[in-house]
Amino acid sequence: MRKLSAKSLSSPPGIIAYRKLESRLERVGPRGIDGFILLSGAATTLAFAPFNLFPLGIVMPAVLFASWLHSTPARAAWRGFLFGLGMFGVGISWVYVSLHNFGNMPVLLAALTVLLLTMVLAAFPAMTGYLQARLFGFAGATPMIVAVPALWVLFEWSRSWVLTGFPWLNIGYSQVPGPLGGFAPWLGVYGVTWVSILSATLIVQGLRDRRSAWRLCVPALVALWVAGWFAGSVEWVRAVNSPVRVALVQGNVPLQIKWRPRHRQAILERYFNLSAKAPDAELVIWPEAAMPAYLDQIDPAYLARLRRESGNRARDFLIGVVERDVDSGEFYNSVVSVGAEPGTYRKRHLVPLGEYLPLKSVLNWLLRYMEIPMSDFSAGAADQAPMQAAGQPIAVSICYEDAFGQEIIRSLPRATMLVNVSEDSWFGDSLAPHQRLQMAQMRAMETGRPVLRASNNGLSAVIDPRGNVLALAPQFVQTVLTVDVQPMQGATPYVRFGNWLIVTIMLGLVVVAWARERASRATRRAG
Repeated sequence: MRKLSAKSLSSPPGIIAYRKLESRLERVGPRGIDGFILLSGAATTLAFAPFNLFPLGIVMPAVLFASWLHSTPARAAWRGFLFGLGMFGVGISWVYVSLHNFGNMPVLLAALTVLLLTMVLAAFPAMTGYLQARLFGFAGATPMIVAVPALWVLFEWSRSWVLTGFPWLNIGYSQVPGPLGGFAPWLGVYGVTWVSILSATLIVQGLRDRRSAWRLCVPALVALWVAGWFAGSVEWVRAVNSPVRVALVQGNVPLQIKWRPRHRQAILERYFNLSAKAPDAELVIWPEAAMPAYLDQIDPAYLARLRRESGNRARDFLIGVVERDVDSGEFYNSVVSVGAEPGTYRKRHLVPLGEYLPLKSVLNWLLRYMEIPMSDFSAGAADQAPMQAAGQPIAVSICYEDAFGQEIIRSLPRATMLVNVSEDSWFGDSLAPHQRLQMAQMRAMETGRPVLRASNNGLSAVIDPRGNVLALAPQFVQTVLTVDVQPMQGATPYVRFGNWLIVTIMLGLVVVAWARERASRATRRAG
């Protein structure tokens, strides 16, 4: 690293601070820097909900990128891995809560499972670090500004499908409250990640090269953030039909009693009585698996009572249930509609370990250590049509399906609203419900659709097409959230092109940066 010189005393204050930081880090040594990177990764969690310190989603990755300067591929990979360990180790700590507190997995096994998952996720920023150093070595501004953001996005996107996908803590989600979130309708969450990481690399490039700071980096940063504000103001969708009066029923049924047969009727009555508190609602939504038994085990008299309620009040119900096919022995995590147009949606994207066991022949022993009711589901068809309720075509998702934007848009632009039902009791009082709410906000921004989120114990919410939370139910209370929701029609660029547009752009940028780097090296050798 370069020492603080007399010449640097005339530099802008930001560059002076950077030079001082370089000098101090040099005295700390590689291990001290490694520890600082680990802490930076952990601090990145503060950029996401519920903390919403969104600038940290740019500043903390910038710290990592600065540590990659002049690093060997192995060192860059190691620091990317440490950053990932910090970010995911803190950010998905709720997995331990799910496995141990509610799945009753032994402490050591639950901790080991979380550690292994964290290490797998940390491998993605590690691979980003390795490739940028191996292919480019940060020889100039082009690799820093062009290649690194593109590689980061590509590896972040790959997390959404490798081993069925776990797209948690994508940097783009942290920018929901900020100006850069305005790019969501255009390029989706990965596009927001791109402009966020681009901002981080512009900061690093500006601090390390004072000649480019005011000539390139500062103007580019200002233009990027102003463009984000303008991008978010474009109207891609329009109101259609009249607002729909919606009631989200939050039953707050403890998991400890939910699946015990002796509590079944009391739970069913709780949901029925809570629904009656919104007599003018046209659409009533119950959360995931609100009926605490297989659908065929529910008393037919109760179902008939629901149908009468629907007919007498001219209201439709969307209800989370568990279905089973007695003949085939298959089980489905589903939503059924009770009303004028009965229908069924079956969950397509299942949760590994929670709803199905991957590599069953190898991991079947894990089932002995988990007490998760009905954890061997079959996936529903990929091409299910929107459900019809309250006169609207509705795109339904269950639990963490709404973390996959590419799957949500399958029902668009036909659907006028998005509905997600969830059982967030598995997460307890952890970060997960807040992070999931932020993901739902991103889905609203990407699609230009209102999102109705019904959770058993919160956070149930109504989100407008711009990602603003219009109404929010507190956690761990029985409540009914009643709101007028405006259906929307039209298609954002993200709805039309999905993730493939941003992925194609990122691949193109990597190729351009690589070609330019090769040409630069050839020129240096020739000289």
